[in-house]
Amino acid sequence: MNYNWNWGIFFQPNPMGTGTYLDMLLSGLALTLKTAALAWVIALITGSIVGVMRTLPSKGANWFGFAYVEFFRNMPLLVQLFLWFFVLPELLPKAAGTWLKQLPNAPFWTAAIGVGFFMSARVAVQLQAGIGSLPRGQKMAATALGLTTFQGYRYVLLPMAFRIILPPLTSEFLNTIKNTAVAITIGLLELTGQARSMQEFSFQVFEAFTAATLLYLLVNAVVVTAMRFLERWVAIPGYITGK
Repeated sequence: MNYNWNWGIFFQPNPMGTGTYLDMLLSGLALTLKTAALAWVIALITGSIVGVMRTLPSKGANWFGFAYVEFFRNMPLLVQLFLWFFVLPELLPKAAGTWLKQLPNAPFWTAAIGVGFFMSARVAVQLQAGIGSLPRGQKMAATALGLTTFQGYRYVLLPMAFRIILPPLTSEFLNTIKNTAVAITIGLLELTGQARSMQEFSFQVFEAFTAATLLYLLVNAVVVTAMRFLERWVAIPGYITGK
């Protein structure tokens, strides 16, 4: 293969005047982490609410949870981002649509919200499975103690369910970080976007995407290690992962 490798490209000035090519990649990494963090907060909060609704005895809550999960889980993330970014402003009243189009950092907010809602459907299913795996006696005990439904979930069911689903939640968080790469299609220059820009400016495609790959792997390794410590910290002795 006739390709000129140049690993020193990372320390050369980039055409944007913002430092070196390495600075470009690091700024993209920072934006990736910001987008993923906000998306994960949205996914965790919304997914928890929907997941609880799917386990309530109310048929209305069950149907809403079912419809929500099926809508966001069965539509490709790329299509959802396009709907949020391109279609929604056209469907709203003119003033609201114009405001959305002129919103500062619109690609960032669109990506965070779109990825967050997409991942919330997966969190909801995980939480539903976690609650469903608990012994029926726990819910009965909460009722016998005079706890309301909200209190039963708050103090009995959810603390145990979240401990059970921590490993799959770790995977979902990693997926959230990786899914931010799709936001390049709506103009967000996160890590993948900056790697693409570096490749276009310098024509060093392998170096650019090798560096991006290593940065993704480093972030994922840190997340996995942190979640393992969290699992040990919240483990209950004699139950599930506890010793």
